[in-house]
Amino acid sequence: MDLLRILDALILGVVEGATEFIPVSSTGHILLLGHFLGFESTGKTFEVLIQLGAILAILTVYAGRLWNIATALPTDPSARRFVLGVLLAFLPAAVLGALAHDFIKTVLFETPLVVCIALIVGGFALLVVDRMQINIRFDDATKFPLSTYFIIGLFQCLALIPGVSRSGSTIAGALLLGASKRAAAEFSFFLAMPTMAGAFALDLYKNRDVLSVDDLAITAIGFIAAFITAVIVVRTVLDYVSARGFALFGWWRILVGGAGLIGLALVG
Repeated sequence: MDLLRILDALILGVVEGATEFIPVSSTGHILLLGHFLGFESTGKTFEVLIQLGAILAILTVYAGRLWNIATALPTDPSARRFVLGVLLAFLPAAVLGALAHDFIKTVLFETPLVVCIALIVGGFALLVVDRMQINIRFDDATKFPLSTYFIIGLFQCLALIPGVSRSGSTIAGALLLGASKRAAAEFSFFLAMPTMAGAFALDLYKNRDVLSVDDLAITAIGFIAAFITAVIVVRTVLDYVSARGFALFGWWRILVGGAGLIGLALVG
């Protein structure tokens, strides 16, 4: 491992942790930044595997609530209903992602132009949804109707296109269905756990024969950076969106997507 590659992995890990749980597309940021840094990983595995750091970050922050839900399952119907809701929301993207995995990794992940366009379009969509006057019907992420959980899961399928954003698509879907901004963001956290864990497991399995010791060492650096950064973000983002909404993230997406298009035009 050379120093420049270590620095690239550190930067990418920080960006992953900073963007995974806000609606700006961590994958889009990682792919674009990796493209312009000239960073290459075997089968784009680094870009997915460092998400384990973000997964463990949210598990750490939400450990108390997850434990309460788990221990309540035998006796509390509302806890069982919420777990079922998360599974219903998880299934659509899980099935479609498994079926289209090779196309996503070999075509969409290799096309920076798709990422830039998705960032910009998603940014404008987020601005529109954030400004809509929607009647708030749900203020608790654990008490949505089961049909609402499933429809949010359908929205999450949009995030199979890199640059769309997993959290952005689920948050937008929840907002359109009547969730408060805080509840929409919090449910995206809960849904991230099985979704990201599933993506991690599938990618690790698909690339088990091409990983090397150097790949794992670089991934470990990105993992640690992603974990630390994600813990900070998860602990602060709910209060921010409750007070100020998602407009900042929409404008940020447009800025990054526009800068990416300019960069592609100038340097390819």
